[in-house]
Amino acid sequence: MQKTILLVEDDQDISNMIKTYLNNEAFNVKCVFDGEEARIAFKNAHYDLVLLDLMLPKLNGMDFLQLVRTNSFIPVIIMSAKDSEGDKALGLGLGADDYITKPFSMVELAARVKAAIRRATQYIATPIERNTSIIKVHEIELDTENHRVTKKGIEINLTSKEWKILCLLFENQKKVFTKEQIYRSVWSDDYFGDENIINVHISRLREKIEDTPSKPSYIKTIWGIGYKLGEF
Repeated sequence: MQKTILLVEDDQDISNMIKTYLNNEAFNVKCVFDGEEARIAFKNAHYDLVLLDLMLPKLNGMDFLQLVRTNSFIPVIIMSAKDSEGDKALGLGLGADDYITKPFSMVELAARVKAAIRRATQYIATPIERNTSIIKVHEIELDTENHRVTKKGIEINLTSKEWKILCLLFENQKKVFTKEQIYRSVWSDDYFGDENIINVHISRLREKIEDTPSKPSYIKTIWGIGYKLGEF
């Protein structure tokens, strides 16, 4: 089945170039040119992936991303001329799956689109198999059947990547994972040493589940190796 992409880009020349290339790669592309138009389009149709510029009129890209993440795990790739670590960290922290800096090659963009859709398809097709759907560690309960995380009975909202990282650690409570192992397991892709993606997701996850994120109890750093679940 042909995959459909929502392309949110206010520069019409860039939008046309991306649309033409991805059409030739057998994708169906819906183009919108501002954040409000994107909000309406996303509400009224199904998409397999969003390509999102950040500097948009009417509703900026970050605000649109937050709207998407309120009820959807659809893959989102940010396309931006902003290349600082802070901008990348913010975008990934709000739930983007990837971040590509302008100018970029169409070949690289298409490869990232295909990888993101492949990972999302694998995530849907291969749910976690367990004898029981509830895993409890200290004050946190992970319900793998209903994809819910609660702490002291209060639900915690996680992005799809944060959820998969937490599942990985909760299901392997004695194991230390390297960043490469986490990336391969969660992103289902080859690891090229981009530690920032892992660092951002771990940091955001700690902010949501730890009492004191700067002194984490649940996600422990094993210096020089990676991360493991804390012991209580």
